Amino acid sequence: MKRVFIAMAVGASLLGAFAGAVPTAYAAQRTVTLEVPMWCASCPYIVKRSLEKVAGVVDVSVSYDAQTATVHYDDEKATIAALTQATADVGFASKVASSE
Repeated sequence: MKRVFIAMAVGASLLGAFAGAVPTAYAAQRTVTLEVPMWCASCPYIVKRSLEKVAGVVDVSVSYDAQTATVHYDDEKATIAALTQATADVGFASKVASSE
């Protein structure tokens, strides 16, 4: 009985030691499409550059014809709020059209 108790105590200690080393959540790549009103040929360039400056952004594609910006980002480093703020900071209010 004493051996069983010692084995259980050692096992519990090891489990406790490793439990703190395991992350509770993993970062994932997400995609969001923003509606961005644009009115000139240089607007897509400005919108794209502003979004690329947000930490965690992996890729940006801007369409003047569709009036959208599609952003692939790391959800541990960037948020949708940070993306919409980035466009607003350069004069382009944006809102979420779709999100994955």
